[in-house]
Amino acid sequence: MISPSEHVPDTAVRPDMLPFWMPFTANRQFKAAPRLLSRAEGMHYFTPEGHEVLDGTAGLWCVNAGHGRREISEAVARQIQEMEYAPLFNMGHPVAFQFASRLSAMAPQGLKKVFFTNSGSESVDTALKIAIAYHRVRGEGARQRLIGREKGYHGVGFGGISVGGMVNNRKFFGAMLPGVDHLRHTLDLEHNAFSRGLPEWGAHLADDLQRIVELHDASTIAAVIVEPVAGSAGVILPPVGYLRRLREICDRHGILLIFDEVITGFGRLGQAFAADYFDVLPDIITTAKGLTNGSIPMGAVFVRDEIYDAFMNGPEHVIELFHGYTYSGHPVACAAGLAAMDIYEQEDLFNRAAEMAPYWEEAVHSLHGLPNVIDIRNLGLVAGIELASREGAPGARAFDAHVKCFEKGVLVRFTGDIIALSPPLIIEKQHIDTLFGTLGDVLRSLD
Repeated sequence: MISPSEHVPDTAVRPDMLPFWMPFTANRQFKAAPRLLSRAEGMHYFTPEGHEVLDGTAGLWCVNAGHGRREISEAVARQIQEMEYAPLFNMGHPVAFQFASRLSAMAPQGLKKVFFTNSGSESVDTALKIAIAYHRVRGEGARQRLIGREKGYHGVGFGGISVGGMVNNRKFFGAMLPGVDHLRHTLDLEHNAFSRGLPEWGAHLADDLQRIVELHDASTIAAVIVEPVAGSAGVILPPVGYLRRLREICDRHGILLIFDEVITGFGRLGQAFAADYFDVLPDIITTAKGLTNGSIPMGAVFVRDEIYDAFMNGPEHVIELFHGYTYSGHPVACAAGLAAMDIYEQEDLFNRAAEMAPYWEEAVHSLHGLPNVIDIRNLGLVAGIELASREGAPGARAFDAHVKCFEKGVLVRFTGDIIALSPPLIIEKQHIDTLFGTLGDVLRSLD
């Protein structure tokens, strides 16, 4: 356990913090009382002082196979010794093709082409660009409009924040991309509070897409992008039948459907992809995070074969898509990803997550009735516990819960006044008991 006095490292272990402008962080608040992690193994982080912290968030939704996997570090070491970098612009290296083939075999039926990126943000911008370019090469260049959803998080590129729907990610950065519209979000506490698994009410909200089609005309719309499960906004789940309804409307009007699976990809819901879990096939899937078990930054975009083929009709010597990144298909990242896939398969972690989900659900809903808990949402190994906001201080109660949990040796994530949980898929029942026992004690102690 970490006591409040131990919360701030002494000067022997505390680095100079002033130069680092931290991302998505209240920098002054954090640097006054930092929470540092210096080592990780299995289900736990360790502070510089050696205190153990149970990881209830898989780092940041990334470390699905747990921390300190020697198989990955050894694969990275071998690759970086053999070749640290090779260009992929009109060149290639074997590991990128091997990894793409491995992912293609895992992908939902028909989404067998893989474009490599370096993050979820890059995956989203790649998917949006491919969608617009696809319609253009087919002679429908007027299809440039993109449809996102309120409360959606699609990374921090200008494309991602344009289709995203989280206010603070958008309001500082001007007009962003033109021609973007948004569906309503699916969070409704009046009808769905404390649902177990998918909420029953709200499939009709998908009909917003038909309304937008009637407003703008289908001939102007390239794609719709949604998270099957929205994570950053606080674990917002699709109502039963909602995603299928979106698919049907897209099919009716020739609109591409993009699933942002940066969070749900690679086992989070108990199957490889949310597309598999919901049995709804999108045209494009974006991934990152679990792709390399968080070890090396990397993303991958899965594309329906017909989309790829549409670009392959011009002269063979001409570049088909003017897009990519210096580090696309980085050899060290590919090596890490191949090792991660080996672990997922050999340890059957996706099925294991599905088997652990009922126990997880019971533990999550054991918090029902605790002070200030106004909703609980869960699916697979994901949970969101929404707290009532303090008057005049939104987000403060969940932040206090985050800090107190850390002091007690448990890592949880907060977004607004929502506690979000997404543990490594290797989690055991005793870890679940510790996680929710600690969180329950903390929630009882908060004003």
